[in-house]
Amino acid sequence: MEKVGIRDLRASAAAVVRRAEAGQTTVITVGGRPVAQVGPLTSHGAERTLDELVAQGLLIAPRRAASATEASARGTITVWGSLRLDRLLREVRG
Repeated sequence: MEKVGIRDLRASAAAVVRRAEAGQTTVITVGGRPVAQVGPLTSHGAERTLDELVAQGLLIAPRRAASATEASARGTITVWGSLRLDRLLREVRG
């Protein structure tokens, strides 16, 4: 894993992205301290990341699994500026 300072990243961003495309991960540093990383995307990256966060206890899994199609089947909800948030949530959650 290669480390690149923020100044060098500005000068060679295209090269860092090409390395990520080739499968290499690059750690970005600010003042010698690692702060970010650039790497290849995985095909199921978002799903795996959420599962990892749940496993690490950093994210709480939903109590009920409602798919996006179920949520869209309920239709849209019109919201007015004077509507209280707790009432809106109660209406959305059913």
